[in-house]
Amino acid sequence: MPDPTLTAETTELLQAMIRNECVNDGTPESGDETRNADLLETFLEGAGLDVGRYEPLPGRGSIVARIEGSDPDAPSLCLMGHTDVVPVSPDGWLNDPFGGELVSDANGLDEVWGRGAIDMLNLTSSMAVAFRHLARTGFRPKGDLIYFGVADEEAGGTWGAEWMFDHHPDVVDADYVLTELGGWSSVGDDGQRHVTVNVGEKGLAWRRLRVTGTPGHGSAPFAADNAIVKAAEIVRRLAEYRSAPNLTETWMAQLDAMRLPEELKAQMRDPELAYDAIATMPTPVARACHALTHTTISPNVAFGGDKTNTIPDTVDIDVDIRTVPGTTRADVDAMLTDALGEFAPHVETTQLQESHPTQSPTDTALWDTVARHTQVAYPGAKLVPGIVVGGTDARFYRDRGRVAYGAGLFSPDFDSSAFGSRFHGHNERIDVESLGLATEFWIGIATDLLA
Repeated sequence: MPDPTLTAETTELLQAMIRNECVNDGTPESGDETRNADLLETFLEGAGLDVGRYEPLPGRGSIVARIEGSDPDAPSLCLMGHTDVVPVSPDGWLNDPFGGELVSDANGLDEVWGRGAIDMLNLTSSMAVAFRHLARTGFRPKGDLIYFGVADEEAGGTWGAEWMFDHHPDVVDADYVLTELGGWSSVGDDGQRHVTVNVGEKGLAWRRLRVTGTPGHGSAPFAADNAIVKAAEIVRRLAEYRSAPNLTETWMAQLDAMRLPEELKAQMRDPELAYDAIATMPTPVARACHALTHTTISPNVAFGGDKTNTIPDTVDIDVDIRTVPGTTRADVDAMLTDALGEFAPHVETTQLQESHPTQSPTDTALWDTVARHTQVAYPGAKLVPGIVVGGTDARFYRDRGRVAYGAGLFSPDFDSSAFGSRFHGHNERIDVESLGLATEFWIGIATDLLA
């Protein structure tokens, strides 16, 4: 069982971080992560640690603390957690999304409610408690142990990890990195428990498509060159476009761990049958499997037109494209051209944000250490490598040749379905047992890897 004192510390720190309401809506003036930076700085300084503060813009603060290693040639480890959260629609919640309330469900399970409880303040707080515990108990590692409470992850890291690597790389660089997302588990029909550790993530290729037409009076729309009408057809084509499946070894490992009929698994291993096989599954499962195996194209924002009685001459469509490993910019352009068909020559495309897919190997000391300390909670469990279909700050480390995993440790009832339904969703919450397991997990890994 996790140490109740450390579990309580993690619970209280998580509640405080949720209440600080560090909401990042993507604008430079949002976030206010300095509130959580202040909280973490005070928390860690209580153990006698020196905490560095870095603030590229007012209110956008990150913090870094370090336990110096005795051997400069020994590998270092960074525990990285972001301090910002995504916006929320309060009307969809049963409890205050920024109340950080401790609520017992009908079965007596204690859970902390609030935006960021899953993504990823639960890990940020448990890492901080583990780091402070190690400092308080006199831990002297061979390699450096770093705690990185980073801002702006939810908007791509411009004012967080990216800025730190551009301006203070020596402060945050490490050989090994642990961060989001991972740690949920499942049990197969044979009783084998599998714990997912994400070793890579898809790339980002956001595009803006500008559709043009000819302005005119809305009272005479017959045969009009209406940009909105053309944009509607373009959105339909983008939504229905099928990219080729990308069935990697990582996907095969995840598929092996799923509780599915063998016939269905066989179809999902076949590039010719995978898409149609995925389409037969319940929507939440199908959505996840499709994202793991395909470059996805999602038209998510459209704006244009000036007045109700004026035929619009311009509509912009912002498209969220997530690329599988091996996808190039030219591949993305080719997919858009294929999807748009005869509309392609009449659409102006601009790049909004881009990053390539990244992946770390599993034949590392960190992987072996994570596997050993997963056994503490789940004897006999096997790690399954996974891919994050969104984006995390781990890519900034992988781009520099470092090994970065999305890891964690959750209670037995907290599976991928619970994780997925609460991630960026209504009623986000985490059970207290998971907080305790994660805290012990980080302590064990740091002690084993660095001592």
